[in-house]
Amino acid sequence: RFRLCLTMSNIACITVIYYLGYRPLVHKGANKRLHVFVQLLKHVWLGEECFNSPYGTCFFSEYAERIPGESTQVLSEAAKENKVYLVGGSIPEEDGGKLYNSCTVFGPDGELILKHRKIHLFDIDVPGKIRFQESETLSPGNSLSMFQTPFCKVGVGICYNMRFAELAQFYSREGKCLMRRGIHWAVFNGVAIDNQVHVATASPARDETSSYVAWGHSTVVNPWGEVISKAGPEEAVIYADIDLQYLRRDDIYAVTSVQGGSS
Repeated sequence: RFRLCLTMSNIACITVIYYLGYRPLVHKGANKRLHVFVQLLKHVWLGEECFNSPYGTCFFSEYAERIPGESTQVLSEAAKENKVYLVGGSIPEEDGGKLYNSCTVFGPDGELILKHRKIHLFDIDVPGKIRFQESETLSPGNSLSMFQTPFCKVGVGICYNMRFAELAQFYSREGKCLMRRGIHWAVFNGVAIDNQVHVATASPARDETSSYVAWGHSTVVNPWGEVISKAGPEEAVIYADIDLQYLRRDDIYAVTSVQGGSS
């Protein structure tokens, strides 16, 4: 068992403003000592998609950073200071003249242990309602990503990737937790049940004035499809106690990845 913390905050339009508000949220999540078991004081923290930038294709190039860079330095320091595994949402990343939607994960020592680039880009065009084409500015990643903790192995995905069943199937064979940001909310209960994994989903808080209005409602679901923790639409810090004592037969089925997983 371990405790998982999710933060959900409004995305500031100016990066430095967000930095000033971001670190207290990390501290608030890590320092709220609700756990009664001393051996479970090392936790995992999960943040939201594109936390350093307004979410829109016209903003990604302006707010893109190298990794390591200013945003990831903040995450590294927060992980080390609070001695947690920190899944740092994602940021627009610039590398070799291309832009990626990239998630970084830091260990309790502040070291970068994983970088995951969004594999499937979200392109939608509903006449008269919404048009959003990530592929106009972003390039896709090409590998799956997992990291090891003392509790379990964790698979990482971003937003639209939730809709691709093979990703969750592969992660479920390798670990017991799946963490994603910017969720397609209609499917995550099914992902948890079908693959017998815990699914943790972090969203930005809902802001009706932003160019892209997030749904909010960050949620954690257990392998039975039960919602064990859920936020509302506003800024929040939520917790979930993750119990890994769920059984699944692993001797019948096999799901493999052509690219393999990175960690």
